[in-house]
Amino acid sequence: MEKTVVEALQSEQLVSVRRRIFRQLIESLIYEGIVRYQAENQGEEAVYSIEGRDETGNRVTYTCSGRRRFTFGRVRLTNRPVMRSVGNVTTEAESLGQFLLETREAIGADENRLVHFIEELEQTLIKDTLAQYHRFQQQQSFEGSGYDDLEGKVMDGHPYHPGYKSRIGFDYIDHYRYGPEFQPDIRSLWLAVRRDATRWAVSRDLDVDAFLLAELGQEQVERFAETVRSQGADPDDYLWVPVHPWQWQNRIVPSFHRELREKRLILLGMSKDVYRPQQSIRTLANFSSPEKAYLKLAMSIVNTSTGRVLAPHTVVNAPAVTDWLKGLVESDPYLKEQKRVVLLGEVMGISYDPPALSDLVQSATYGVLGCIWRESLHSYMDAGEEAVPFNALSVVDLDGRPLIDPWVREYGVEPWLKQLLETSVLPIIHLLYAHGVALESHAQNMVLIHRQGWPSRLALKDFHDGIRFAKNHLADPEKCPNLLATPEYHARVNRNSFIETDDLQLVRDFVLDAFFFINLGELAMFLADHYGYEESRFWSLTRQVIETYQRQFPALQERFRLFDLFVPTIGVEQLTKRRLYPDTELRIHQVENPLYTVATN
Repeated sequence: MEKTVVEALQSEQLVSVRRRIFRQLIESLIYEGIVRYQAENQGEEAVYSIEGRDETGNRVTYTCSGRRRFTFGRVRLTNRPVMRSVGNVTTEAESLGQFLLETREAIGADENRLVHFIEELEQTLIKDTLAQYHRFQQQQSFEGSGYDDLEGKVMDGHPYHPGYKSRIGFDYIDHYRYGPEFQPDIRSLWLAVRRDATRWAVSRDLDVDAFLLAELGQEQVERFAETVRSQGADPDDYLWVPVHPWQWQNRIVPSFHRELREKRLILLGMSKDVYRPQQSIRTLANFSSPEKAYLKLAMSIVNTSTGRVLAPHTVVNAPAVTDWLKGLVESDPYLKEQKRVVLLGEVMGISYDPPALSDLVQSATYGVLGCIWRESLHSYMDAGEEAVPFNALSVVDLDGRPLIDPWVREYGVEPWLKQLLETSVLPIIHLLYAHGVALESHAQNMVLIHRQGWPSRLALKDFHDGIRFAKNHLADPEKCPNLLATPEYHARVNRNSFIETDDLQLVRDFVLDAFFFINLGELAMFLADHYGYEESRFWSLTRQVIETYQRQFPALQERFRLFDLFVPTIGVEQLTKRRLYPDTELRIHQVENPLYTVATN
């Protein structure tokens, strides 16, 4: 393994990854208004210059080329490398850390946060290099891959966030052992946890004993119960929770050794079934029995700048939110019968949540042991249907050919795109307009179900902390469950982590940011770059799909004004600014809305 690591770090894949991180870093610094820069137009492109000082005080200039795109006014750099000039010497910029340190006065960042951000970027460089080198060595192609394989093979990560694969907490051995790109076989560990220190909830119609019997099998159920009895304890006093093997080694044993000694936690053993990680790393898909539930497990790592533990209040809320959303779909003929939308329900959640000794040490145990069981996509698939992660629509294979190329060639780019938009946009905006519920439908939170590439319907997931609403503006507030509020400790750590608000703009922009800005925005630029399909035409077609929907539901006119998707500007989260400045406020900036711009051109 050590030899492979060195070979990867000496490979062309490292150069490609480094250049990608540089592009995304500078794009976000300019786009979010973080850095002082100068732009000189040269035809359709501009040359961006950022000045700084090296360690000896000499003037340093970083230059790159790019342009503003029609899509949300995004800054997109070319594939040409970023150049660094000192005096008369100009070379390619090769150090992300050096760039940020030399330009820190132009950025004005908090120095402690700057150091942490540099680490995230450097770790992203290492981990993505290892993944891309593995892909190159194995010649991994998307061709013929099913949904589960694509969850590992689609390894590009967040297309905007520069720290898209930081995985702080993983070393390179962990990366190989548990990273989805390497499609490892993982067996979860199971613990018995004392009920009196546990917060848990289940979906309305779920029989817990029958569910666990189906998930584990009779032999494992009996073995786990006997293990508890062999420790002199009563199985009825405990709940069973799976734990990621990395989490067991790195967090559970160090943080809960006393609980293990006192048998408040009892190790039951390893799962019989083999799992594989999905793109989100902490969600494991059952490889032995794909129709069984996914396990979303707490992991004490930081990825794309977010801690991946499972906050106890979200774990408990998960089944209630699932029941609520599924109830909305069941009672809505448009969603249930016309769009046939799939909600992958989070049917059970368990969090071991003993009281902390003090706020000073709460981070050691907060949300580090828990699981959310999510329904498998395979249990919803009809004969002849296939599925693809939505973010895979904007990726290319090793030969540079887009994954969607066979479909675009067969059906034509605009007919295929129109069908895709009707399949994906309409369920999401209907939930917003007709019901007042916004979903954080980005990246791996959406799955496109298709028949030989022709979009047919949409599967949505990750609801426990991926919704937003204003209760007074729900279509039926009485159906809204009583959800646990975000505790102050959690709010201090993440100001953006809330699901209820009185601000309707925050509800609307939750959809516009996650789905339109990230998912559709990337696809719009991708189709322009690979097929010459103009971005303005993309957004005109998107607006037409929405306006056709609005004509279909004239009774919702007031709701269309309430959640106006055609406003001139929208609020988008400043993902890089959040890493460089204290998390004391919502970091949001207003950007051009192409759904508005296309109507005024």
